[in-house]
Amino acid sequence: MKLLIATDAWHPQVNGVVRSLEQMARAGEAQGVEPIFLTPQDFRSLPLPGYSEIRLSLVTRSGVMQAFDGHAPTHVHIATEGPIGHAARRACLSRGRPFTTSYHTRFPEYLAARAPVPESWSYAWLRRFHAAASGTMVSTPSLERELAGRGFSNLMTWTRGVDTELFRPQTSDALAGIPGPIFLFVGRLAVEKNVAAFLGLDLPGTKVVVGDGPDRARLQGLYPEARFLGTQTGETLAKIYAAADVFVFPSLTDTFGIVLLEALACGLPVAAFPVTGPLDVISGTGAGVIDADLRKAALAALSIPRDRCRTEALRHTWAESARQFYANIEIAHAIGPIRAGKAVKQTTRLVELG
Repeated sequence: MKLLIATDAWHPQVNGVVRSLEQMARAGEAQGVEPIFLTPQDFRSLPLPGYSEIRLSLVTRSGVMQAFDGHAPTHVHIATEGPIGHAARRACLSRGRPFTTSYHTRFPEYLAARAPVPESWSYAWLRRFHAAASGTMVSTPSLERELAGRGFSNLMTWTRGVDTELFRPQTSDALAGIPGPIFLFVGRLAVEKNVAAFLGLDLPGTKVVVGDGPDRARLQGLYPEARFLGTQTGETLAKIYAAADVFVFPSLTDTFGIVLLEALACGLPVAAFPVTGPLDVISGTGAGVIDADLRKAALAALSIPRDRCRTEALRHTWAESARQFYANIEIAHAIGPIRAGKAVKQTTRLVELG
């Protein structure tokens, strides 16, 4: 398989989309797949106003056609619904070739949080975008049910994983000198992440925030008692997870939350709202507390054994994630460029059970 992955999300962005695609590329190479990325680095681009780390590519269908002809991929996956994703979609449709897409981001909710745009309008646009794909990958069963209820079809399961060698329990002094208990948030500092819901909680000890984004200055001004550490990655991030006492996930809009798995892999219990992502990853595991009262959840999570969290994380491997990802692509490619939601869904179930 020579797979072209078209994505508007790429470095220097640090998010779940980029991490997932990087992991799929590594796993694919080990399985004899040749991944080729079409990203904002391949085109002239402009920074998104107010969010400079996100680049809007000045891409045309002809530019994507040239990439198709130059690389000659056997399969195409469109990861995002931005300018590159749209251009790749048009190129595939014009040539009558099948492709898969993935639904990573709750764009309607994110847009509605910033502008007076009804979510129904955005969902109609997204539904049309993904309807042309032979398969649309979603990360959790609850998200699949929700999107099916909104009229999306051809839905296929693609879970996420965690690097359990990097993210592991360890003795760490990464947060030495900070009064405990330490409640940690890791993620993009933007309005849709609902970080203020965490920072506004009446909790003992200290709240620590890892990440950056357009909402950082506002949040630091409102909550000066919290510790803001900026963006951290790799071993440094793993040590921070290991040194904290509870991971608090306040988002109401994430479609999964890879940081949940990273925290668990380091033995860090999770506190979260009962929404998509936490419900799928944490519910029923005993590795976290899910409650509409986030303060109650955070305090209760303090008593969870750290080894229980690690055990749960070991169930979520990037190898299994890659198995689903590439199996979905093969299934969708075999079906061809047709709207065959029922067939895709049935076949995907067989892959999950196999």
